[in-house]
Amino acid sequence: MNNTDDINKKLREEAIKAHLNAYSPYSHAKIGCALITDKGIIYSGCNVENGSYGATVCAERIAIFKAVSCGERKITKLYVYSKDGWPPCGMCRQVIREFTNDNAEVIIGNERGEESVYTVGQIYPLSFGPSHLGI
Repeated sequence: MNNTDDINKKLREEAIKAHLNAYSPYSHAKIGCALITDKGIIYSGCNVENGSYGATVCAERIAIFKAVSCGERKITKLYVYSKDGWPPCGMCRQVIREFTNDNAEVIIGNERGEESVYTVGQIYPLSFGPSHLGI
């Protein structure tokens, strides 16, 4: 899979599939995320809410943590899907920044088929990352 349109289509499909598994009895917001690594492997995740709201984990972080737990360290693109096209929260943007660079793409899609494409640098300007710690 090397065509950008094919990759974006596949990420959208995987994010939509993931959002169907969301556990969101409190917000009723079902979010799905799919990402692709520099090795071309796709991982996905959905939001998992908890009655103790601080224990809730967003779809983006679940997808990233799945990738990292499988040995991945470099994410090149993420697709975030929800009914209304919600962007990643601040905590997710920080985790996204840890495993991407400023030029990595973040695509935000909704149920109407609309998509917005941003770079990590656009959604999280002046971010703190590994380079600040000499890594």
